[in-house]
Amino acid sequence: MTAPATRHPKWIRSLVAGGADFRRVRDTLKGLKLHTVCEEAQCPNRGECWSHGTATFIIMGDICTRRCHFCAVGKGKPMPLDPAEPANVADAVVKLSLDYVVLTSVDRDDLPDQGANHFAATVDAIHQRRPQCGIEALIPDFRRDGLARMAATPLTVLAHNVETVPRLYKPVRPGSVYERSMAILSLAKELRDDLLTKSGLMLGLGETNEEVLAVARDLRAHGCDILTLGQYLRPTARELPVARYVTPEEFAELKTAAEKLGFRHVESAPLVRSSYHAWEAVK
Repeated sequence: MTAPATRHPKWIRSLVAGGADFRRVRDTLKGLKLHTVCEEAQCPNRGECWSHGTATFIIMGDICTRRCHFCAVGKGKPMPLDPAEPANVADAVVKLSLDYVVLTSVDRDDLPDQGANHFAATVDAIHQRRPQCGIEALIPDFRRDGLARMAATPLTVLAHNVETVPRLYKPVRPGSVYERSMAILSLAKELRDDLLTKSGLMLGLGETNEEVLAVARDLRAHGCDILTLGQYLRPTARELPVARYVTPEEFAELKTAAEKLGFRHVESAPLVRSSYHAWEAVK
């Protein structure tokens, strides 16, 4: 078995956070008591994105009910939902003059609807306050009723990440089911055929490139429009180690192969994350 990688290679570089625009986003979010996946998941692109005046909001709290072994978001018993959060997120979108926003959330298996109505209310609030803003929602594995509620909102993109290949689900994301995630993407298209769907994988957890392309074929078979591929980076010593660093050349080869499958848009590079340059896919 290959020993886990211990040092970042030279191509893993991210922009140092700072600048007036970065501080403006940070201070606005702090003032409204909002969370971003940029901070909670320790995204390597947060310096770049915040400096460009964009952010990905994480709603329904910062404590997740699942214990995925790749994620640094807090785990345990969440607090009750904040009824003011949808309006606060919309307020932030207006104050930051965003033209495209990404929403994601922790898993809330403690709630009867898994938080789908709260998520949808946030989308509706943003659209009401800033109707010209494109909205992308990276959702948990909502049940059919929750997915139908999301599809009824003015979403531009509905995203649901498979995260890794089927063989690695048990060690990487226990509690999730590969086939269930595929079914969510299919059902989203059935509920609203004009809704763009999106999914993503982290590479470097022990998968092979052949397995990655097999997942890409499955995604296309389930109607997925947009694919993201990025390098897994270990957030802290508590999470899974990196098995290997995929080279930029391999990411480029996977991008070319995936594009041939018919995706509308493919982002594939070491620092790509689900929400990185998300607006590019819908131009």
